[in-house]
Amino acid sequence: MPKVELLSDVTGSVWKVLKSVGQTVDADEPILLVESMKMEIPLVSEKPGKIISIAVSEGDAVTEGQAIVEIEI
Repeated sequence: MPKVELLSDVTGSVWKVLKSVGQTVDADEPILLVESMKMEIPLVSEKPGKIISIAVSEGDAVTEGQAIVEIEI
């Protein structure tokens, strides 16, 4: 099955992880929230799939373009 890496759209910190490894997600379903400049930006998958890895935890700093989640589609 093909895999897709989801990248952070912004530099900030992981505010809340909403899903865990092994769970399935629908297209446009939030997986985690990144806080940047007091805004919460959701990280979503463009396609449905199964989460196979999450490289961050709540409170971790992330940079724009950083690979955060890997999904099997």
